[in-house]
Amino acid sequence: MKRTFVEKIFNAEKGATVFRKPDIVLTHDNTASIRKTFEKMGGQKVADPNQLLIVLDHNAPPTSAKLASQYEEIRNIVRSEGIKKFYDAGKGICHQIMSYHAEPGMVIVGSDSHTCTAGAFNAMAAGIDRTEAAGIWKRGETWFRVPESIKITLHGKLQKGVYAKDLSLWIIGMIGSAGANYMSIEYHGEGVKTLGISERMTLANLASEMGAKNAVFPPDEVLAAFYGKDSIEGVWADEGAEYVREIEINLDEIFPVVAAPHHVDNVKALAEVRGTKIHQGFIGTCTNGRIEDLREAAAVLKGNKVKEGFQLLVTPASQKIYLQAIEEGIVQTMIEAGANILSSSCGPCLGTGQGIPADGYNVISTSNRNFLGRMGNKNASIYLASPANVAYAAIKGEIADSRGIETNDKYESTIEQGSTLTIDENDNRRLGNVWNYKDVHNLNTDQMFAGNLTYNVLSSDAEAIMPHLFAGFDPNFSKNVKAGDIIIAGDNFGCGSSREHPSVGLAHAGVKAVIVRSVNRIFYRSAVNQGLLLLVLPDVVDAYNAGDEVDVDLQEGIVKLNGKEYKFPPLPEKLMQIIEKKGLVNWIKAL
Repeated sequence: MKRTFVEKIFNAEKGATVFRKPDIVLTHDNTASIRKTFEKMGGQKVADPNQLLIVLDHNAPPTSAKLASQYEEIRNIVRSEGIKKFYDAGKGICHQIMSYHAEPGMVIVGSDSHTCTAGAFNAMAAGIDRTEAAGIWKRGETWFRVPESIKITLHGKLQKGVYAKDLSLWIIGMIGSAGANYMSIEYHGEGVKTLGISERMTLANLASEMGAKNAVFPPDEVLAAFYGKDSIEGVWADEGAEYVREIEINLDEIFPVVAAPHHVDNVKALAEVRGTKIHQGFIGTCTNGRIEDLREAAAVLKGNKVKEGFQLLVTPASQKIYLQAIEEGIVQTMIEAGANILSSSCGPCLGTGQGIPADGYNVISTSNRNFLGRMGNKNASIYLASPANVAYAAIKGEIADSRGIETNDKYESTIEQGSTLTIDENDNRRLGNVWNYKDVHNLNTDQMFAGNLTYNVLSSDAEAIMPHLFAGFDPNFSKNVKAGDIIIAGDNFGCGSSREHPSVGLAHAGVKAVIVRSVNRIFYRSAVNQGLLLLVLPDVVDAYNAGDEVDVDLQEGIVKLNGKEYKFPPLPEKLMQIIEKKGLVNWIKAL
């Protein structure tokens, strides 16, 4: 039988659930919280310290005494467990650090949604949540459902002034932020050979914004050269393997695009938003903070000045890149132009460090998400673009094409933009025991639990989570949710980061079930790990009307809606056990 990349990696057909021991388990600032969950599972010493890679990056350097104390706690964990792969604050962003360790054919997991970046190295790399990471600390292995695969074949070569970020956003706009939910993306074709490792990392990184489990590139001569070899062994799909979808893209037809507020699949030609006033720019993150990105930005900034009143922030993805940028004169060019160079950190991207925008600001960023409130202020709007176009906007004070030309490009998206509503406090969505969010699509984890709280409130502290649960979305939810309640919601529920706080809070509140049209894959795993029943039942969501009575019978596998019964397929046996034990912690303790 002809097999896809993931079917080969897991030696199983799509749809199968397998247990595997990952080669690398990545954690970052959430390591202290993971340790507490690990101890709740009865853990004392980690199963295999050589599996672990720990990087302090999301709040580097710490912005409060509490965060600084967590950093010291993590350093103590590293010392006590004898963990060798540890990178302290300032060394780099975890997904860039991963490039020092990832190898072809590896299985890599990480408690961060952008762990998929390592697919650039022909690794099977996927995000998990904190509880699952703690489970691997305890047992050394975790479960994987072998996904269906999408084949994207690239032809030709990107034009000058068009970048991997444009290509990534182009694909997201083509298939939507849920278009690859729980799927594996494979990049094929002669066009792949025109993309360097940095560009491949950008494409693999943004797979999570399509809902994908992972994205992967072949073990070709470009990758071999990265490792300083003539050729390299790896894993790749068979010719003639079966895909759920195949997409052909001519790279020479791609033009500059942006993702407009407030969702990553709200993709428009840069020309369509040309002239939009911009107040702040950000170049960096795990998506676009590599030396190639900084070179492109510096080439635009050289000999120019950032517009008066404009704030341009730059974070190199690692200390090594920072030093290289100094040696190449890039840092001097940027500072002379008026940029602020920050320590290698994730902070500005998720609003936990420096660079939080002011009310009413329009921000243009090279980061991977532009959710409402993503950078720490829900009264700001974020556009996503390539490093060159962020740099050019800094000079102009508005969105403009770094090629210095004006075009009439128009991006033809077939994706219907889903709502990312904010519920008014006078809008009561709890009818009976049902929270009616049927009209809400793309409800993301930033709205469920704000990113700037993620490291101030441990995911193991359910009581502390509760006052903030859904606060950025429905101010009535945390005050009025009751045990036995049911949530009805639309498409792509739980998109965004791997933070497990929302599922911890919902499980703690006693929510009986969450019934959705579709769900982001990391949130689904997180729900299982917390013993929260999450059902993907489009027919139920479509049939539900405000005020209808809904009940769920887990044992019988039935949802009852106004007396009508809807069957749902049983979960795999081990996942059902986790639900019945009310979460992975209890399931592992009982083993």
